[in-house]
Amino acid sequence: MVTDGLKDLREKIRHSTAHVMADVVKQLYPDVKLAIGPPTADGFYYDFMVATPFTEEDLEKIEKAMQKVISNNLPFIYSEYSRDEIVDMNQSEPLKLEVISDIPEGEIISTYSHGEFEDLCAGPHVESTGDIPVFKLLNVAGAYWRGDENRPMLQRIYGTAFESQDAMDEHLGRLEEAQRRDHRVLGRELDLFSIHEETGPGLIIWHPKGARVRSLFEDFWRDEHYKRGYDLIYTPNIGRENLWRTSGHLDFFQENMFAPSETDAQNYYLKPMNCPFHIMYYKSSLRSYRDLPMKVGELGTVYRYERGGTLHGMLRVRGFTQDDAHIFCMPEQIESEIDSVLDLTFDLLQAFGFDDYTMNLSTKPTKAVGSDEQWEVAENSLRKTLDSRGLEYEVEEGGGAFYGPKIDVNIRDAIGRSWQCTTVQFDFNLPERFALNYIGEDGDSHQPYMVHRAIFGSLERFMGILIEHYGGAFPTWLAPVQIKIIPIADRHIGYGIALRDQLSERGIRCEIDDRSERMNAKVRDAQLAKIPYMFIVGDREVESKTVGVRLRSGEDLGAVDLNEVLERIVLEVEEKIT
Repeated sequence: MVTDGLKDLREKIRHSTAHVMADVVKQLYPDVKLAIGPPTADGFYYDFMVATPFTEEDLEKIEKAMQKVISNNLPFIYSEYSRDEIVDMNQSEPLKLEVISDIPEGEIISTYSHGEFEDLCAGPHVESTGDIPVFKLLNVAGAYWRGDENRPMLQRIYGTAFESQDAMDEHLGRLEEAQRRDHRVLGRELDLFSIHEETGPGLIIWHPKGARVRSLFEDFWRDEHYKRGYDLIYTPNIGRENLWRTSGHLDFFQENMFAPSETDAQNYYLKPMNCPFHIMYYKSSLRSYRDLPMKVGELGTVYRYERGGTLHGMLRVRGFTQDDAHIFCMPEQIESEIDSVLDLTFDLLQAFGFDDYTMNLSTKPTKAVGSDEQWEVAENSLRKTLDSRGLEYEVEEGGGAFYGPKIDVNIRDAIGRSWQCTTVQFDFNLPERFALNYIGEDGDSHQPYMVHRAIFGSLERFMGILIEHYGGAFPTWLAPVQIKIIPIADRHIGYGIALRDQLSERGIRCEIDDRSERMNAKVRDAQLAKIPYMFIVGDREVESKTVGVRLRSGEDLGAVDLNEVLERIVLEVEEKIT
Protein backbone atom coordinates (compact mmCIF):
# COMPACT_ATOMS: atom_id res chain seq x y z
CA MET A 1 0.00 0.00 0.00
CA VAL A 2 1.30 3.45 -0.93
CA THR A 3 0.79 5.68 2.12
CA ASP A 4 0.63 9.48 2.01
CA GLY A 5 4.09 9.56 3.58
CA LEU A 6 5.51 7.32 0.87
CA LYS A 7 3.84 9.45 -1.82
CA ASP A 8 5.50 12.56 -0.37
CA LEU A 9 8.89 10.85 -0.21
CA ARG A 10 8.63 9.67 -3.82
CA GLU A 11 7.64 13.14 -4.97
CA LYS A 12 10.72 14.62 -3.29
CA ILE A 13 13.00 11.95 -4.74
CA ARG A 14 11.60 12.39 -8.25
CA HIS A 15 11.62 16.17 -8.15
CA SER A 16 15.24 16.10 -6.99
CA THR A 17 16.21 13.59 -9.69
CA ALA A 18 14.67 15.85 -12.35
CA HIS A 19 16.94 18.68 -11.14
CA VAL A 20 19.99 16.44 -11.27
CA MET A 21 19.08 15.43 -14.83
CA ALA A 22 18.69 19.09 -15.90
CA ASP A 23 22.05 19.88 -14.31
CA VAL A 24 23.78 17.10 -16.24
CA VAL A 25 22.08 17.95 -19.54
CA LYS A 26 23.30 21.56 -19.23
CA GLN A 27 26.81 20.32 -18.50
CA LEU A 28 26.86 17.90 -21.45
CA TYR A 29 24.96 20.12 -23.90
CA PRO A 30 25.58 23.77 -22.93
CA ASP A 31 23.40 25.19 -25.72
CA VAL A 32 20.27 23.44 -24.41
CA LYS A 33 17.54 25.71 -23.02
CA LEU A 34 15.63 24.59 -19.94
CA ALA A 35 11.84 24.43 -19.71
CA ILE A 36 10.15 22.64 -16.80
CA GLY A 37 10.70 19.37 -14.95
CA PRO A 38 7.98 18.20 -12.55
CA PRO A 39 7.53 14.91 -10.70
CA THR A 40 4.64 12.74 -11.87
CA ALA A 41 2.59 9.90 -10.40
CA ASP A 42 5.09 7.33 -11.69
CA GLY A 43 8.30 9.28 -12.19
CA PHE A 44 9.45 12.60 -13.58
CA TYR A 45 10.34 14.40 -16.79
CA TYR A 46 12.17 17.49 -17.94
CA ASP A 47 11.60 19.45 -21.14
CA PHE A 48 14.50 20.87 -23.11
CA MET A 49 14.80 23.08 -26.17
CA VAL A 50 17.57 21.50 -28.24
CA ALA A 51 18.68 21.76 -31.87
CA THR A 52 19.29 18.02 -32.28
CA PRO A 53 16.94 15.44 -30.72
CA PHE A 54 18.33 13.25 -27.95
CA THR A 55 19.13 9.61 -28.75
CA GLU A 56 19.22 6.45 -26.64
CA GLU A 57 23.00 6.87 -26.50
CA ASP A 58 22.50 10.36 -25.08
CA LEU A 59 20.27 8.93 -22.35
CA GLU A 60 22.96 6.43 -21.35
CA LYS A 61 25.53 9.24 -21.17
CA ILE A 62 23.19 11.46 -19.13
CA GLU A 63 22.33 8.63 -16.73
CA LYS A 64 26.00 7.84 -16.12
CA ALA A 65 26.81 11.52 -15.39
CA MET A 66 23.80 11.73 -13.05
CA GLN A 67 25.18 8.86 -10.99
CA LYS A 68 28.33 10.91 -10.41
CA VAL A 69 26.36 13.96 -9.23
CA ILE A 70 24.39 11.75 -6.86
CA SER A 71 27.52 10.15 -5.47
CA ASN A 72 28.94 13.64 -4.71
CA ASN A 73 26.11 14.05 -2.16
CA LEU A 74 25.54 17.74 -2.92
CA PRO A 75 23.02 19.48 -0.64
CA PHE A 76 19.84 20.98 -2.10
CA ILE A 77 19.68 24.64 -1.02
CA TYR A 78 16.51 26.75 -1.01
CA SER A 79 16.72 30.45 -1.92
CA GLU A 80 14.31 33.33 -2.56
CA TYR A 81 14.77 36.20 -5.02
CA SER A 82 13.12 39.38 -6.15
CA ARG A 83 11.57 39.43 -9.62
CA ASP A 84 14.41 41.57 -10.99
CA GLU A 85 17.02 39.23 -9.52
CA ILE A 86 15.47 36.06 -10.92
CA VAL A 87 14.99 37.64 -14.36
CA ASP A 88 18.64 38.72 -14.38
CA MET A 89 19.73 35.18 -13.42
CA ASN A 90 17.79 33.63 -16.32
CA GLN A 91 18.68 35.98 -19.18
CA SER A 92 20.01 33.06 -21.23
CA GLU A 93 16.91 30.92 -20.57
CA PRO A 94 13.95 32.24 -22.64
CA LEU A 95 11.54 29.52 -21.53
CA LYS A 96 12.31 30.16 -17.87
CA LEU A 97 11.70 33.89 -18.44
CA GLU A 98 8.25 33.03 -19.78
CA VAL A 99 7.50 30.95 -16.69
CA ILE A 100 8.70 33.80 -14.48
CA SER A 101 6.44 36.29 -16.28
CA ASP A 102 3.44 34.14 -15.33
CA ILE A 103 4.20 34.24 -11.60
CA PRO A 104 1.67 36.62 -9.98
CA GLU A 105 2.97 39.83 -8.43
CA GLY A 106 3.70 39.41 -4.76
CA GLU A 107 4.12 35.62 -4.92
CA ILE A 108 7.38 34.23 -3.55
CA ILE A 109 9.90 33.37 -6.27
CA SER A 110 12.24 30.61 -5.12
CA THR A 111 14.95 28.30 -6.42
CA TYR A 112 16.74 25.14 -5.38
CA SER A 113 20.42 24.67 -6.10
CA HIS A 114 22.90 21.85 -5.80
CA GLY A 115 26.54 22.44 -6.63
CA GLU A 116 26.70 25.06 -9.37
CA PHE A 117 23.23 24.30 -10.75
CA GLU A 118 20.27 26.45 -9.69
CA ASP A 119 16.70 26.12 -10.99
CA LEU A 120 13.45 28.02 -10.51
CA CYS A 121 11.48 25.80 -8.14
CA ALA A 122 9.11 25.76 -5.17
CA GLY A 123 10.22 22.27 -4.05
CA PRO A 124 10.09 20.08 -2.12
CA HIS A 125 13.39 18.16 -2.42
CA VAL A 126 15.39 15.63 -0.47
CA GLU A 127 18.25 16.95 1.67
CA SER A 128 21.01 16.17 -0.81
CA THR A 129 21.67 14.39 -4.10
CA GLY A 130 22.98 11.42 -2.14
CA ASP A 131 19.46 10.86 -0.81
CA ILE A 132 18.31 9.73 -4.26
CA PRO A 133 18.35 5.92 -3.79
CA VAL A 134 17.67 4.58 -7.29
CA PHE A 135 16.58 6.04 -10.63
CA LYS A 136 16.39 5.19 -14.31
CA LEU A 137 15.90 7.23 -17.49
CA LEU A 138 13.22 5.61 -19.62
CA ASN A 139 12.76 7.33 -22.96
CA VAL A 140 12.66 10.60 -24.84
CA ALA A 141 9.71 12.08 -26.75
CA GLY A 142 8.67 15.30 -28.42
CA ALA A 143 6.40 17.70 -26.51
CA TYR A 144 5.10 21.09 -27.57
CA TRP A 145 5.98 23.91 -25.21
CA ARG A 146 3.00 24.32 -22.91
CA GLY A 147 1.06 21.76 -24.94
CA ASP A 148 0.49 24.27 -27.76
CA GLU A 149 1.20 22.89 -31.22
CA ASN A 150 1.90 26.43 -32.41
CA ARG A 151 4.80 26.69 -29.95
CA PRO A 152 8.27 25.10 -30.27
CA MET A 153 8.64 21.33 -30.14
CA LEU A 154 10.77 20.42 -27.13
CA GLN A 155 12.53 17.21 -26.17
CA ARG A 156 11.06 15.56 -23.07
CA ILE A 157 13.20 13.05 -21.21
CA TYR A 158 11.17 10.71 -19.01
CA GLY A 159 12.57 8.90 -16.01
CA THR A 160 11.53 7.33 -12.75
CA ALA A 161 12.97 7.10 -9.25
CA PHE A 162 12.07 5.12 -6.14
CA GLU A 163 13.01 4.68 -2.53
CA SER A 164 14.35 1.16 -3.11
CA GLN A 165 15.54 -1.18 -5.84
CA ASP A 166 12.68 -3.57 -5.08
CA ALA A 167 10.14 -0.81 -5.67
CA MET A 168 11.94 0.16 -8.87
CA ASP A 169 12.01 -3.43 -10.14
CA GLU A 170 8.30 -3.83 -9.42
CA HIS A 171 7.54 -0.64 -11.36
CA LEU A 172 9.71 -1.59 -14.33
CA GLY A 173 7.98 -4.97 -14.40
CA ARG A 174 4.64 -3.18 -14.63
CA LEU A 175 5.96 -1.03 -17.47
CA GLU A 176 7.08 -4.13 -19.37
CA GLU A 177 3.68 -5.72 -18.83
CA ALA A 178 1.97 -2.52 -19.97
CA GLN A 179 4.03 -2.62 -23.17
CA ARG A 180 2.90 -6.20 -23.80
CA ARG A 181 -0.70 -5.04 -23.33
CA ASP A 182 -0.44 -1.90 -25.48
CA HIS A 183 -3.84 -1.65 -27.19
CA ARG A 184 -2.31 -0.08 -30.30
CA VAL A 185 -0.09 -3.12 -30.87
CA LEU A 186 -2.74 -5.68 -29.90
CA GLY A 187 -5.36 -3.84 -31.95
CA ARG A 188 -3.23 -4.36 -35.03
CA GLU A 189 -2.20 -7.95 -34.21
CA LEU A 190 -5.79 -9.01 -33.43
CA ASP A 191 -7.27 -7.02 -36.33
CA LEU A 192 -9.57 -4.97 -34.09
CA PHE A 193 -9.19 -1.39 -35.37
CA SER A 194 -6.99 0.97 -37.35
CA ILE A 195 -6.21 4.67 -37.73
CA HIS A 196 -5.15 6.17 -41.05
CA GLU A 197 -3.52 9.45 -42.02
CA GLU A 198 -5.70 9.48 -45.12
CA THR A 199 -8.90 9.64 -43.05
CA GLY A 200 -7.38 11.82 -40.35
CA PRO A 201 -5.59 11.29 -37.02
CA GLY A 202 -7.77 10.49 -34.03
CA LEU A 203 -10.50 8.88 -36.13
CA ILE A 204 -11.05 5.16 -35.55
CA ILE A 205 -12.02 2.52 -38.09
CA TRP A 206 -13.47 -0.45 -36.24
CA HIS A 207 -12.62 -3.72 -38.00
CA PRO A 208 -15.15 -6.59 -37.99
CA LYS A 209 -13.69 -8.27 -34.91
CA GLY A 210 -13.47 -5.01 -32.98
CA ALA A 211 -16.95 -4.05 -34.16
CA ARG A 212 -18.27 -7.37 -32.85
CA VAL A 213 -16.86 -6.64 -29.39
CA ARG A 214 -18.33 -3.15 -29.54
CA SER A 215 -21.75 -4.44 -30.55
CA LEU A 216 -21.70 -6.87 -27.62
CA PHE A 217 -21.15 -4.21 -25.01
CA GLU A 218 -23.48 -1.78 -26.81
CA ASP A 219 -26.28 -4.38 -26.67
CA PHE A 220 -25.54 -5.06 -23.01
CA TRP A 221 -25.56 -1.30 -22.31
CA ARG A 222 -28.91 -0.82 -24.05
CA ASP A 223 -30.54 -3.78 -22.30
CA GLU A 224 -29.46 -2.57 -18.87
CA HIS A 225 -30.70 0.94 -19.55
CA TYR A 226 -34.10 -0.19 -20.76
CA LYS A 227 -34.43 -2.37 -17.65
CA ARG A 228 -33.79 0.69 -15.47
CA GLY A 229 -36.29 3.04 -17.05
CA TYR A 230 -34.17 4.97 -19.52
CA ASP A 231 -35.54 6.17 -22.84
CA LEU A 232 -32.92 5.90 -25.60
CA ILE A 233 -32.90 8.34 -28.47
CA TYR A 234 -30.84 9.21 -31.55
CA THR A 235 -29.75 12.77 -32.31
CA PRO A 236 -27.97 14.52 -35.24
CA ASN A 237 -24.21 14.87 -35.57
CA ILE A 238 -24.40 18.58 -36.40
CA GLY A 239 -26.29 21.54 -35.01
CA ARG A 240 -26.88 25.18 -35.89
CA GLU A 241 -24.74 27.91 -34.41
CA ASN A 242 -27.56 29.28 -32.26
CA LEU A 243 -27.88 25.96 -30.43
CA TRP A 244 -24.22 26.04 -29.39
CA ARG A 245 -24.42 29.72 -28.53
CA THR A 246 -27.38 29.14 -26.23
CA SER A 247 -25.67 26.15 -24.60
CA GLY A 248 -22.53 28.21 -23.98
CA HIS A 249 -20.24 25.92 -25.95
CA LEU A 250 -19.20 28.74 -28.28
CA ASP A 251 -18.22 30.80 -25.23
CA PHE A 252 -16.50 28.11 -23.17
CA PHE A 253 -15.61 25.23 -25.49
CA GLN A 254 -15.09 26.63 -29.00
CA GLU A 255 -11.36 25.85 -29.10
CA ASN A 256 -12.28 22.16 -28.84
CA MET A 257 -14.91 22.35 -31.60
CA PHE A 258 -14.26 21.79 -35.28
CA ALA A 259 -14.69 24.80 -37.55
CA PRO A 260 -18.25 25.36 -38.82
CA SER A 261 -19.55 24.83 -42.31
CA GLU A 262 -22.14 27.13 -43.85
CA THR A 263 -25.46 25.82 -45.14
CA ASP A 264 -28.44 28.01 -46.08
CA ALA A 265 -26.53 31.04 -44.76
CA GLN A 266 -26.30 29.36 -41.34
CA ASN A 267 -23.21 28.00 -39.60
CA TYR A 268 -23.40 24.37 -38.52
CA TYR A 269 -20.98 22.73 -36.07
CA LEU A 270 -20.12 19.09 -35.52
CA LYS A 271 -21.48 18.34 -32.07
CA PRO A 272 -18.90 18.11 -29.29
CA MET A 273 -21.54 16.97 -26.79
CA ASN A 274 -25.01 15.44 -26.83
CA CYS A 275 -26.51 17.55 -24.03
CA PRO A 276 -28.27 20.28 -26.10
CA PHE A 277 -30.06 17.68 -28.22
CA HIS A 278 -31.33 15.84 -25.16
CA ILE A 279 -32.56 19.17 -23.84
CA MET A 280 -34.39 19.75 -27.12
CA TYR A 281 -36.11 16.40 -26.64
CA TYR A 282 -37.13 17.45 -23.11
CA LYS A 283 -38.51 20.72 -24.49
CA SER A 284 -40.46 18.98 -27.26
CA SER A 285 -43.44 18.63 -24.93
CA LEU A 286 -44.87 20.24 -21.81
CA ARG A 287 -43.48 18.35 -18.81
CA SER A 288 -45.19 17.71 -15.50
CA TYR A 289 -43.80 16.55 -12.16
CA ARG A 290 -45.44 13.23 -13.04
CA ASP A 291 -42.94 12.86 -15.94
CA LEU A 292 -39.95 13.17 -13.62
CA PRO A 293 -37.44 11.76 -13.27
CA MET A 294 -36.94 11.65 -17.03
CA LYS A 295 -33.88 9.58 -18.00
CA VAL A 296 -32.69 10.11 -21.58
CA GLY A 297 -29.79 8.05 -22.95
CA GLU A 298 -27.88 7.80 -26.21
CA LEU A 299 -24.83 6.16 -27.71
CA GLY A 300 -24.06 9.44 -29.41
CA THR A 301 -21.03 10.13 -31.59
CA VAL A 302 -19.34 13.47 -30.93
CA TYR A 303 -16.33 15.27 -32.39
CA ARG A 304 -13.79 17.34 -30.51
CA TYR A 305 -10.63 18.96 -31.72
CA GLU A 306 -7.78 17.48 -29.70
CA ARG A 307 -4.23 18.69 -30.31
CA GLY A 308 -2.24 16.35 -32.50
CA GLY A 309 0.40 15.72 -29.83
CA THR A 310 -2.21 14.50 -27.33
CA LEU A 311 -3.79 11.83 -29.55
CA HIS A 312 -3.11 8.28 -28.39
CA GLY A 313 -4.62 5.26 -30.13
CA MET A 314 -8.19 4.74 -28.93
CA LEU A 315 -7.55 6.43 -25.60
CA ARG A 316 -7.46 10.01 -26.94
CA VAL A 317 -9.29 10.58 -30.21
CA ARG A 318 -11.18 13.27 -32.14
CA GLY A 319 -14.32 11.31 -32.98
CA PHE A 320 -15.90 9.06 -30.36
CA THR A 321 -19.19 7.67 -29.14
CA GLN A 322 -20.25 8.59 -25.61
CA ASP A 323 -22.53 6.36 -23.58
CA ASP A 324 -24.33 9.49 -22.62
CA ALA A 325 -27.42 10.07 -20.52
CA HIS A 326 -29.14 12.99 -18.88
CA ILE A 327 -31.53 12.82 -15.97
CA PHE A 328 -34.07 15.60 -15.50
CA CYS A 329 -35.49 15.53 -12.01
CA MET A 330 -36.91 17.44 -9.06
CA PRO A 331 -34.62 18.39 -6.14
CA GLU A 332 -36.16 15.76 -3.84
CA GLN A 333 -35.37 13.02 -6.39
CA ILE A 334 -31.64 13.73 -6.62
CA GLU A 335 -30.34 11.31 -4.00
CA SER A 336 -32.29 8.32 -5.27
CA GLU A 337 -31.29 9.06 -8.87
CA ILE A 338 -27.59 9.36 -8.02
CA ASP A 339 -27.88 6.10 -6.09
CA SER A 340 -29.46 4.39 -9.10
CA VAL A 341 -26.70 5.72 -11.36
CA LEU A 342 -24.08 4.20 -9.06
CA ASP A 343 -26.00 0.90 -9.04
CA LEU A 344 -25.92 0.88 -12.83
CA THR A 345 -22.27 1.93 -12.89
CA PHE A 346 -21.04 -0.86 -10.65
CA ASP A 347 -23.23 -3.50 -12.33
CA LEU A 348 -21.92 -2.56 -15.77
CA LEU A 349 -18.27 -2.24 -14.81
CA GLN A 350 -18.25 -5.46 -12.79
CA ALA A 351 -19.59 -7.33 -15.81
CA PHE A 352 -16.38 -6.32 -17.60
CA GLY A 353 -14.16 -7.46 -14.77
CA PHE A 354 -13.65 -4.14 -12.97
CA ASP A 355 -14.37 -4.31 -9.26
CA ASP A 356 -11.59 -2.14 -7.81
CA TYR A 357 -12.49 1.56 -7.72
CA THR A 358 -11.43 4.88 -6.33
CA MET A 359 -13.90 7.76 -6.09
CA ASN A 360 -13.56 11.52 -6.23
CA LEU A 361 -16.08 14.18 -5.22
CA SER A 362 -15.41 17.58 -6.79
CA THR A 363 -17.02 20.62 -5.18
CA LYS A 364 -17.89 24.22 -6.06
CA PRO A 365 -15.12 26.22 -7.77
CA THR A 366 -14.51 29.92 -7.24
CA LYS A 367 -16.38 30.83 -10.42
CA ALA A 368 -19.70 29.04 -10.61
CA VAL A 369 -23.28 29.44 -11.76
CA GLY A 370 -26.28 28.50 -9.67
CA SER A 371 -27.27 29.60 -6.17
CA ASP A 372 -25.44 28.60 -3.00
CA GLU A 373 -28.59 26.68 -2.03
CA GLN A 374 -28.49 24.65 -5.27
CA TRP A 375 -24.82 23.83 -4.78
CA GLU A 376 -25.39 22.82 -1.18
CA VAL A 377 -28.27 20.53 -2.14
CA ALA A 378 -26.28 18.97 -4.99
CA GLU A 379 -23.03 18.48 -3.06
CA ASN A 380 -24.84 17.07 -0.04
CA SER A 381 -26.78 14.68 -2.26
CA LEU A 382 -23.58 13.36 -3.80
CA ARG A 383 -21.88 13.12 -0.43
CA LYS A 384 -24.82 11.39 1.27
CA THR A 385 -25.10 8.85 -1.54
CA LEU A 386 -21.41 7.96 -1.30
CA ASP A 387 -21.52 7.83 2.50
CA SER A 388 -24.68 5.70 2.62
CA ARG A 389 -23.00 3.11 0.39
CA GLY A 390 -19.89 3.08 2.56
CA LEU A 391 -17.72 4.17 -0.34
CA GLU A 392 -14.35 5.76 0.31
CA TYR A 393 -13.67 8.88 -1.71
CA GLU A 394 -11.39 11.87 -1.91
CA VAL A 395 -12.82 15.39 -1.96
CA GLU A 396 -11.36 17.72 -4.55
CA GLU A 397 -12.30 21.09 -3.11
CA GLY A 398 -13.15 23.55 -5.87
CA GLY A 399 -12.66 20.88 -8.51
CA GLY A 400 -16.19 20.86 -9.89
CA ALA A 401 -17.17 22.41 -13.20
CA PHE A 402 -18.53 25.94 -13.13
CA TYR A 403 -22.00 24.48 -13.70
CA GLY A 404 -22.08 21.82 -10.97
CA PRO A 405 -20.33 19.32 -8.65
CA LYS A 406 -19.49 15.80 -9.78
CA ILE A 407 -18.48 12.28 -8.83
CA ASP A 408 -15.73 10.53 -10.78
CA VAL A 409 -15.24 6.77 -10.64
CA ASN A 410 -11.74 5.53 -11.41
CA ILE A 411 -11.31 1.85 -12.24
CA ARG A 412 -8.16 -0.16 -11.63
CA ASP A 413 -7.10 -2.62 -14.32
CA ALA A 414 -5.42 -6.03 -14.18
CA ILE A 415 -1.95 -4.54 -13.66
CA GLY A 416 -2.97 -1.89 -11.16
CA ARG A 417 -3.30 1.16 -13.40
CA SER A 418 -6.08 3.64 -12.66
CA TRP A 419 -8.40 4.92 -15.39
CA GLN A 420 -10.91 7.71 -14.96
CA CYS A 421 -14.12 6.23 -16.30
CA THR A 422 -17.57 7.13 -14.99
CA THR A 423 -18.63 10.72 -14.37
CA VAL A 424 -21.84 11.83 -12.66
CA GLN A 425 -22.24 15.60 -12.88
CA PHE A 426 -24.86 18.14 -11.85
CA ASP A 427 -25.67 21.03 -14.17
CA PHE A 428 -27.34 24.25 -13.00
CA ASN A 429 -26.29 26.05 -16.17
CA LEU A 430 -28.10 24.43 -19.09
CA PRO A 431 -31.57 24.24 -17.48
CA GLU A 432 -31.36 27.99 -16.98
CA ARG A 433 -29.88 28.77 -20.41
CA PHE A 434 -32.59 26.76 -22.17
CA ALA A 435 -35.35 27.89 -19.80
CA LEU A 436 -36.34 24.34 -18.86
CA ASN A 437 -39.38 23.92 -16.68
CA TYR A 438 -41.98 21.48 -15.45
CA ILE A 439 -45.38 21.99 -13.88
CA GLY A 440 -45.21 21.04 -10.23
CA GLU A 441 -47.89 19.47 -8.08
CA ASP A 442 -48.69 23.01 -6.94
CA GLY A 443 -49.56 24.01 -10.51
CA ASP A 444 -46.59 26.41 -10.76
CA SER A 445 -43.66 26.28 -13.16
CA HIS A 446 -40.35 25.01 -11.72
CA GLN A 447 -36.88 24.51 -13.13
CA PRO A 448 -35.67 20.89 -13.10
CA TYR A 449 -32.25 19.76 -12.00
CA MET A 450 -30.17 18.13 -14.70
CA VAL A 451 -27.59 15.38 -14.22
CA HIS A 452 -25.04 14.41 -16.87
CA ARG A 453 -23.60 10.91 -16.66
CA ALA A 454 -21.43 8.65 -18.76
CA ILE A 455 -20.39 5.24 -17.46
CA PHE A 456 -17.88 3.97 -20.02
CA GLY A 457 -16.89 7.53 -20.91
CA SER A 458 -16.52 6.76 -24.59
CA LEU A 459 -16.76 3.45 -26.40
CA GLU A 460 -13.39 4.01 -28.08
CA ARG A 461 -11.55 4.73 -24.86
CA PHE A 462 -13.33 1.92 -23.02
CA MET A 463 -12.37 -0.49 -25.80
CA GLY A 464 -8.73 0.57 -25.46
CA ILE A 465 -8.92 0.01 -21.70
CA LEU A 466 -10.54 -3.41 -22.19
CA ILE A 467 -7.85 -4.51 -24.65
CA GLU A 468 -5.11 -3.57 -22.18
CA HIS A 469 -6.98 -4.94 -19.14
CA TYR A 470 -7.34 -8.36 -20.76
CA GLY A 471 -4.16 -8.21 -22.82
CA GLY A 472 -6.40 -8.88 -25.84
CA ALA A 473 -7.67 -12.14 -24.32
CA PHE A 474 -11.33 -11.14 -23.96
CA PRO A 475 -13.55 -13.29 -21.75
CA THR A 476 -15.71 -15.75 -23.66
CA TRP A 477 -18.81 -13.54 -23.61
CA LEU A 478 -16.91 -10.67 -25.26
CA ALA A 479 -14.55 -12.61 -27.54
CA PRO A 480 -15.17 -11.81 -31.24
CA VAL A 481 -14.48 -15.48 -32.02
CA GLN A 482 -15.30 -17.89 -29.21
CA ILE A 483 -14.30 -21.19 -30.81
CA LYS A 484 -11.81 -22.11 -33.51
CA ILE A 485 -12.56 -25.51 -35.06
CA ILE A 486 -9.34 -27.22 -36.17
CA PRO A 487 -9.61 -30.28 -38.43
CA ILE A 488 -6.49 -32.45 -38.17
CA ALA A 489 -6.63 -33.53 -41.83
CA ASP A 490 -8.66 -32.67 -44.92
CA ARG A 491 -10.94 -35.67 -44.37
CA HIS A 492 -12.11 -34.09 -41.12
CA ILE A 493 -13.16 -30.76 -42.68
CA GLY A 494 -16.70 -31.96 -43.43
CA TYR A 495 -17.28 -32.81 -39.77
CA GLY A 496 -15.79 -29.45 -38.80
CA ILE A 497 -18.11 -27.55 -41.17
CA ALA A 498 -21.16 -29.40 -39.82
CA LEU A 499 -20.00 -28.60 -36.32
CA ARG A 500 -19.52 -24.92 -37.20
CA ASP A 501 -23.02 -24.67 -38.64
CA GLN A 502 -24.51 -26.38 -35.60
CA LEU A 503 -22.70 -24.01 -33.24
CA SER A 504 -23.61 -20.93 -35.27
CA GLU A 505 -27.29 -21.87 -35.07
CA ARG A 506 -26.94 -21.82 -31.30
CA GLY A 507 -25.48 -18.31 -31.37
CA ILE A 508 -21.87 -19.37 -30.81
CA ARG A 509 -19.27 -17.31 -32.68
CA CYS A 510 -16.97 -19.83 -34.34
CA GLU A 511 -14.65 -20.25 -37.30
CA ILE A 512 -13.07 -23.26 -38.97
CA ASP A 513 -9.38 -23.36 -39.88
CA ASP A 514 -9.35 -25.46 -43.03
CA ARG A 515 -5.87 -24.41 -44.16
CA SER A 516 -3.35 -27.03 -45.26
CA GLU A 517 -1.24 -26.48 -42.16
CA ARG A 518 -0.12 -28.85 -39.43
CA MET A 519 -2.47 -29.06 -36.47
CA ASN A 520 0.12 -27.66 -34.05
CA ALA A 521 0.56 -24.60 -36.27
CA LYS A 522 -3.20 -24.04 -36.34
CA VAL A 523 -3.39 -24.36 -32.55
CA ARG A 524 -0.54 -21.89 -32.13
CA ASP A 525 -2.21 -19.38 -34.47
CA ALA A 526 -5.50 -19.70 -32.57
CA GLN A 527 -3.67 -19.09 -29.30
CA LEU A 528 -1.94 -16.01 -30.76
CA ALA A 529 -5.37 -14.78 -31.85
CA LYS A 530 -6.40 -15.27 -28.19
CA ILE A 531 -9.47 -17.36 -29.06
CA PRO A 532 -10.87 -18.89 -25.83
CA TYR A 533 -11.60 -22.40 -27.14
CA MET A 534 -10.14 -24.66 -29.80
CA PHE A 535 -12.10 -27.72 -30.92
CA ILE A 536 -9.72 -30.29 -32.42
CA VAL A 537 -11.45 -32.82 -34.67
CA GLY A 538 -9.82 -35.97 -36.00
CA ASP A 539 -10.73 -39.62 -36.60
CA ARG A 540 -11.51 -40.28 -32.93
CA GLU A 541 -13.75 -37.23 -32.60
CA VAL A 542 -15.60 -37.96 -35.85
CA GLU A 543 -16.24 -41.53 -34.74
CA SER A 544 -17.33 -40.68 -31.18
CA LYS A 545 -19.10 -37.42 -32.09
CA THR A 546 -16.96 -35.50 -29.59
CA VAL A 547 -14.45 -32.66 -29.80
CA GLY A 548 -10.91 -32.38 -28.49
CA VAL A 549 -10.93 -29.21 -26.40
CA ARG A 550 -7.93 -26.98 -25.85
CA LEU A 551 -7.94 -23.61 -24.14
CA ARG A 552 -5.93 -20.58 -25.20
CA SER A 553 -3.96 -20.97 -21.96
CA GLY A 554 -2.55 -24.19 -23.44
CA GLU A 555 -4.58 -26.49 -21.20
CA ASP A 556 -5.74 -29.66 -23.01
CA LEU A 557 -9.12 -30.96 -21.78
CA GLY A 558 -9.01 -33.98 -24.07
CA ALA A 559 -12.04 -35.46 -25.87
CA VAL A 560 -15.23 -33.92 -24.47
CA ASP A 561 -18.89 -34.45 -25.27
CA LEU A 562 -20.09 -31.50 -27.36
CA ASN A 563 -23.10 -30.75 -25.15
CA GLU A 564 -20.92 -30.79 -22.06
CA VAL A 565 -18.46 -28.20 -23.36
CA LEU A 566 -21.25 -26.07 -24.83
CA GLU A 567 -22.93 -26.00 -21.43
CA ARG A 568 -19.70 -24.61 -20.01
CA ILE A 569 -19.42 -21.96 -22.74
CA VAL A 570 -23.07 -20.90 -22.45
CA LEU A 571 -22.62 -20.50 -18.67
CA GLU A 572 -19.57 -18.27 -19.21
CA VAL A 573 -21.57 -16.13 -21.64
CA GLU A 574 -24.79 -15.90 -19.60
CA GLU A 575 -22.99 -15.23 -16.32
CA LYS A 576 -20.47 -12.93 -18.06
CA ILE A 577 -17.63 -14.74 -16.34
CA THR A 578 -14.39 -12.82 -16.61
